[in-house]
Amino acid sequence: MKGLVIKSTGSWYQVKINNKQIIKAKLKGNFRLKNIQSTNPISVGDYVSIEKKSNRTAFISTIEDRKNYIIRRSPNFSKQSHIIAANLDQVFLIITGNYPITTTIFIDRFLATTEAYRIPTFLFFNKIDRCNINDVNHINSLIKTYENIGYSCYKISAIETKCFFFIEKILKEKITLFSGHSGVGKSTMINRLSHNANQKVQNISEYHNKGVHTTAFSEMIELSYGGYIIDTPGINGFGVFNMEKENISHFFPEIFQFSHNCKFSNCTHQKEPECAVKKAIKNHYISISRYKSYINILNDKYLNKYRESF
Repeated sequence: MKGLVIKSTGSWYQVKINNKQIIKAKLKGNFRLKNIQSTNPISVGDYVSIEKKSNRTAFISTIEDRKNYIIRRSPNFSKQSHIIAANLDQVFLIITGNYPITTTIFIDRFLATTEAYRIPTFLFFNKIDRCNINDVNHINSLIKTYENIGYSCYKISAIETKCFFFIEKILKEKITLFSGHSGVGKSTMINRLSHNANQKVQNISEYHNKGVHTTAFSEMIELSYGGYIIDTPGINGFGVFNMEKENISHFFPEIFQFSHNCKFSNCTHQKEPECAVKKAIKNHYISISRYKSYINILNDKYLNKYRESF
């Protein structure tokens, strides 16, 4: 019997079968996922085969091939990965200019991963209602940068109803991952977008200006107008996983575009002569913040170690 994993609580999973019945399941025996050394071999969004143990519980015996997934370095085990969600149509990355601050390093590491797996990503700049003039100017600058690359960007306030009508149109009939730091407003948005959701919300720490985890487990929430939202715990850092150094520039579209004009085909865009990317940065065709993020990933001390474990 086949089903869709709609919630993960560690060792147990909720699997939706026959498009309506939800059954509690766990992994059968020493279940392992081919080619991925992961702390969670099964992820929300996976299609699996189950063997019923009783009317209410079952074992997961196999997993169907994934069309894509979002993966990051495990925060607890540097050589292992953590799969955030699988089989996605699109991703909403929720960003705040303040309360808490979302850094460009975090944004660009996340976008490099969605580019690697070819998952369309929308950027939502939330809590505009709380922004002062400096915050607004910073957000507008970020939007200009990412729109020039080709990303769709939106300024919203999760406490205002009017901004959600156009969001529902984007979500309809799609499987959409909501991601971002703790405290950026994911749960508030989801509660407004789905009558079935009852996600906990909590104010951020005013002292540290950081979010507090309110979502404990990953979960798929069905939308009345078609599709699913995948809600996941907030992530404070994003360690890229399973990327080869020579391919990192491919996941920065604007860098990849100019790299074709570099003198050397294997140019890393650092100290090589006649580098078209460095020239584009000088002429403001490539954002310096994006370039810094590219270098940050390129110099990630864990990057090569990942390849050794396969």
